[in-house]
Amino acid sequence: MSRALELALRGPAWAENPQVGAVILDSDGRILSEGWHRGVGTAHAEVDALSRLARGEARGTTAVVTLEPCNHTGHTGPCSVALIEAGVARVVYAMADPNDVAAGGAERLRNAGVEVISDVLADRAAELLHGWTTAVRLGRPYVTVKWGSSLDGRIAAADGSSQWITGPEARADVHLRRAAAGAIVAGTGTVLADDPRLTARGSDGDLADGQPLAVVFGRRDVPADAAVREHPRGFVQFDGRDPAGHLAELWDRGIRSVFVEGGPTVAAALARAGLVDEYLLYLAPVLIGGPRLAFDDLGVATLGEAQRLDLVSVDRLGGDLRIIARPTAHADGPASDTNG
Repeated sequence: MSRALELALRGPAWAENPQVGAVILDSDGRILSEGWHRGVGTAHAEVDALSRLARGEARGTTAVVTLEPCNHTGHTGPCSVALIEAGVARVVYAMADPNDVAAGGAERLRNAGVEVISDVLADRAAELLHGWTTAVRLGRPYVTVKWGSSLDGRIAAADGSSQWITGPEARADVHLRRAAAGAIVAGTGTVLADDPRLTARGSDGDLADGQPLAVVFGRRDVPADAAVREHPRGFVQFDGRDPAGHLAELWDRGIRSVFVEGGPTVAAALARAGLVDEYLLYLAPVLIGGPRLAFDDLGVATLGEAQRLDLVSVDRLGGDLRIIARPTAHADGPASDTNG
């Protein structure tokens, strides 16, 4: 299963379908074949692994897969049926599929006489797919709010300068995470003040492959010469009055994750609406002072109303700290059909 989880990471992190890996073992536990899902419309991990075997070679084997084999027809057929027809004798998976439309593969396999073992390294699989499963459960893109700040919590100096509070290691990490996102969001205040490109770049400064969509929240006009207008995918602007509605529209466009780069108005609006799934902070050992904070008013009048978070990780990147925190609970929302 550890190998299957490694293979899953080769797939796109924020496609409409989840990252899934699969390994086919012979009766002695030797690996015969490996596979992973490469995105919507391509073979699912199990089918990818089966396709690498000769006809009849899968009979009597064990399939180890990170997610319960699907049980529906989307862009491709059900993986549960493919495994049954190939003659696989045993299926081991890490976690059940949270998507009601695609779930049910385990039951179908058992009904066909296939031995099924579940919940193997389930915690690791759940963390790998945390963002995707959260998006499926809530029926909207997974929202990460990112900022870099000084030790005293400031994101810019009094004159507005903010480049660079954090060091090169933190900035490289940001671009890796940008590249994995479905969309990068900034408010019009940030666009007017900083003129960001809202692109993802590699360590050499070149554009990364598969750029996320650039999205601007706010009612002010984006200048004709703004850098975001040169984005390779163009940009989309929403007025910012209905964050939940804007996320719904992005979901309909196939966006499964949103990486919010600022500013404080957008970050606060999403936080007040309970629409932030993850907070990503890069904390630099520098003091700035002044009023420039990462969030506008959150509507918290007393400490008892503060939004409580769970620390997921604290890591050192060069001279900075990277802190990842998530709300202690999410409001449930409708699941959506995202397998295919």
